[in-house]
Amino acid sequence: MAGIVNYVKESFEELRTNVTWTPWAEAQRLTIVVAVFSIIFSLAIWGVDELFAKALSLVYKMVLGI
Repeated sequence: MAGIVNYVKESFEELRTNVTWTPWAEAQRLTIVVAVFSIIFSLAIWGVDELFAKALSLVYKMVLGI
């Protein structure tokens, strides 16, 4: 058990001293960029899904007469 506790302590110490963190302003800017592109991508996927749904509906109406 002491090995696990020591591992966690060393991990936190390494995160605090050896990791180069992105500046806060840049992290916020990049977060906004990711959010905007996620929204744009989700809208594009939704649009393609709607297009395929309408196309399949048309095919079913033509073939099966539903």
